[in-house]
Amino acid sequence: MSSQLELVASSLYNHTVPEAWNGKAYPSLKPLASWVNDLLQRIEFLKDWINHGILSVFWISGFFFPQAFLTGTLQNFARKSVISINTISFSFKVMKESVGELTSPPSEGCYIHGLSLEGACWDPVAFQLVELLPKEL
Repeated sequence: MSSQLELVASSLYNHTVPEAWNGKAYPSLKPLASWVNDLLQRIEFLKDWINHGILSVFWISGFFFPQAFLTGTLQNFARKSVISINTISFSFKVMKESVGELTSPPSEGCYIHGLSLEGACWDPVAFQLVELLPKEL
């Protein structure tokens, strides 16, 4: 067995993503099983986009480089509105509908899901950010 294959086997045994895979994949700190599940979800997300065209809602966490997607969204809006991209910026609105209820894309911009919060949580009743409970992540 080669030394590289031995390192892969050791990583698999220890439930970590092999270093050889890390060089070819998106950055992640997840253990192996969670990483593989995440990879499969990303593949399914991209397959849906390829097979069905522009999606109603985009999984922002599924992108390797989400900034490029967001910049592309700004560029599409600027071209459609015939204005300079330097003069526009994002505005955000939290939707009351669930991802499944958003069946068509908006007339301007895009719907996204999959954002994460640190140091706060979302209160669906008050429809706002609230402080975390003590000792809760």
